[in-house]
Amino acid sequence: MDIGFHIADFTWDVPPEQLGTTFARAAQEAEAAGIKRITVMDHFWQIPNIGTPEKPMLEGYTALGFLAAHTSSVLLHTLVAGVIYREPAILAKQISTLDVLSGGRAGLGIGAGWNEEESRGLGIPFPPTKERFERLEEAIQICLQMWSDDEGPYDGEHYHLGRTLNSPQPLSRPRPYLMIGGVGEKKTLRFVARYADACNIFGSPDAAHKLDVLRQWCDVENRDYDTVEKTTTTAFTPGADLDEFVGRLDGLRELGFTTAYVSARVPDPLHAVEFLGRVAERVA
Repeated sequence: MDIGFHIADFTWDVPPEQLGTTFARAAQEAEAAGIKRITVMDHFWQIPNIGTPEKPMLEGYTALGFLAAHTSSVLLHTLVAGVIYREPAILAKQISTLDVLSGGRAGLGIGAGWNEEESRGLGIPFPPTKERFERLEEAIQICLQMWSDDEGPYDGEHYHLGRTLNSPQPLSRPRPYLMIGGVGEKKTLRFVARYADACNIFGSPDAAHKLDVLRQWCDVENRDYDTVEKTTTTAFTPGADLDEFVGRLDGLRELGFTTAYVSARVPDPLHAVEFLGRVAERVA
């Protein structure tokens, strides 16, 4: 099992002027410890299950660009981008830019978005669920078209592009890594089967059922289920027991997950990296 370091909490025991150097050092030490991927959230306020909205939160793609300059091998992406936050063509360009500047290490994690409070607070339109999923599929199609040789127009229900020019193209071949996050059985998992390299499913009691649904959609979409990377997210807190945590990951691996993105609810990211390095050695 591969381990990714998901940095979701910036409430660290350092003053704001040291946030950047701490962030860079944590990423560098994670890479040196054998961590293969580093991800950040795509939120502008902290989310409820981690902290109050007022807690520190860095903008995702600025943060990934910063990490690209301080790392050399890890895959970098958001977990996951909310489709409502950016025009899809701009998102495709952001991923292309990150991929070129990082030497082919950028991915796109994307989902329909859910944080209405954050969106309303910052004046970001928050359409109904049905429309957000329609926009999600169109955004994926636009990104895929912009990462191809097709510079033609795109005419969807919600997005209309006169020319999908994207220069320079990403270095990643055949295109940047594409993950669709979420567990919706009618839309999200079908989109995974239709478009994505990977799913991201919470390691909750219904995870096995969600994977079964994904398998069914792969059959419908004539997709080989084994070609979809199954990723999950989990977290540890201060005082976590290494054996117990590795046992939890072993259980997720038995379900079929091959990558775990791990976040740390600890005030020192370097402590998190030290723990994750030992985890990575055990589950490799």
